[in-house]
Amino acid sequence: MEITYRVRGGIPLVGDVTIAGSKNAVLPLIAASVLATEGETVLRNVPHLRDVMMMLKILDFLGAETSFEEGTVRIRAQKMQSKMIPAELCAPIRGSILFLGPLLARFGVVEMAYPGGDVIGKRPVNAHVEAFVQLGAEDMSTQDVLHLQGTLEAGHVILPEFSVTATENVVMAAALLPGDTRIDLAASEPHVQEVEHFVESMGAKVSGIGQHTVTVHGVKSLCGADHTVTFDYLEAGVFILSALVTRGKLRLHGVDREHLLSFLDALRRFGAVWKYDPKEKTVFIDGELSSLRSMNVRTNIFPGFPSDLQAPMGVAMTQASGVSRMFERLYEGRLAYLYELEKMGAHIEILNAHQALIIGPTPLRGRVVASNDIRAGAAMVLAALCAEGETTITDVRYIERGYDRLDEKLRSLGAKMERMEV
Repeated sequence: MEITYRVRGGIPLVGDVTIAGSKNAVLPLIAASVLATEGETVLRNVPHLRDVMMMLKILDFLGAETSFEEGTVRIRAQKMQSKMIPAELCAPIRGSILFLGPLLARFGVVEMAYPGGDVIGKRPVNAHVEAFVQLGAEDMSTQDVLHLQGTLEAGHVILPEFSVTATENVVMAAALLPGDTRIDLAASEPHVQEVEHFVESMGAKVSGIGQHTVTVHGVKSLCGADHTVTFDYLEAGVFILSALVTRGKLRLHGVDREHLLSFLDALRRFGAVWKYDPKEKTVFIDGELSSLRSMNVRTNIFPGFPSDLQAPMGVAMTQASGVSRMFERLYEGRLAYLYELEKMGAHIEILNAHQALIIGPTPLRGRVVASNDIRAGAAMVLAALCAEGETTITDVRYIERGYDRLDEKLRSLGAKMERMEV
């Protein structure tokens, strides 16, 4: 079944919206439930996403008891076993790699097909494998199967890069290894910090949370925990930009400013008018009063400008006066959405796989465009909202892997938008 969005643009978005739970946080938390040999893991504020359902399917396949009702996931992992996870469960979702550490730490062996997910350039698994080899695992992987086994021991891990999922994998595994495991070059994104806090609630201890050197004091056994998932700062960024490109006025509920420092600073330089209320954790964005001007953006690891907001920001740059430069430093495939924007009339000069110039302001026109990945899909929605006429967005399955009922929320703010199943 193919799903498309049909959007009629040119309508300012107005109203209030509550940000959903973080997709990037909840996926590793679901994987971490594997570590609990006692009690029940309860996750609240869980977004209803395709990726969440796939992670639960993997747990079901491994013998866990799971349920998902009204934003709450419950998991009992006592009867689980480690067995080969087939491609039909791993290939649709990059997050399947997050089972590597918990299964290896608990059972001493993990076999799974290589993970899939978005097509945004190379995202190899070598950082994960190298980390666990440093802790004592033997790499028995083949071209088709990711296979590690051995008894892990607490130790010292130097990651080859600031990999978010590799950091999360090692933190989860180390929580079940008695003793101290030091992780250097650890990623520090908000969803990594969420995992670190979560394993503490399960019984481990973590020092250096939010830093690039983290030490996990692991224990022999961990218990299930009750945890409320943090709000999704990436979804918040998309709604903020939607107000700017449609010249609307939105109030966003459930925003932690600390998760968006570089993004909000970029908005200040961009000419956006916004206000944050730390007590209520709300952001008010006034697109009507904003006067967007060209700027340069370089994505970076946290707390730098998030790569996951680069594509939506690129759309906003088409509506700014002057020549903006986008520099994607992390992934070589993340500028592909610019070709779709060119179809809509955007004036863009792609310099190389990582850099582009975006010249504005340029009126966009409705066209048929593709959603190349989760974040590019959100960008296409933003482009459609501010374009003249009607836009059809294909491959919506990508968007619905990362955003909880995005079409419903936008319609509640005044967008003329239909979700169509073909």
